[in-house]
Amino acid sequence: MVHKRLRPFNTKETYPEQRLDNDLSQGVVARGTMVFLRGQVAQDLETRDSLHVGDPRKQTAAAMANIKILLEEAGSEMAHICRIVVYLTDIRYREAVYQEMGKWLKGVFPCSTGLVVPALARPEWLVEIEVTAVIPDQA
Repeated sequence: MVHKRLRPFNTKETYPEQRLDNDLSQGVVARGTMVFLRGQVAQDLETRDSLHVGDPRKQTAAAMANIKILLEEAGSEMAHICRIVVYLTDIRYREAVYQEMGKWLKGVFPCSTGLVVPALARPEWLVEIEVTAVIPDQA
């Protein structure tokens, strides 16, 4: 079975200032049961515009909204998230980010890893959230 690619794109268009040429996807549905989402940031999925510069809480809400949209496109939903990885550019953002993220994950109980990194792909991005989910059996 060929994996289903969600919203494929080329980095030439997403990062024109970086002279890249990589074919990527926002997510991949593997074997029809697993969903792997690219790290989501506060970026409009249609226009690729960065959103909420300087506000980690609002950036988290935008990233989580993207995750919800992409999971639904894959045939899954927030309740089926198994693993989440959170990247922060400053440990001081942790409380705001996790409070906002918790609103979206109430009752889900995923495995979670949080990392503080020196930077993300764009300097205006403060938080990036990566998700692995399942697509439940339809039986």
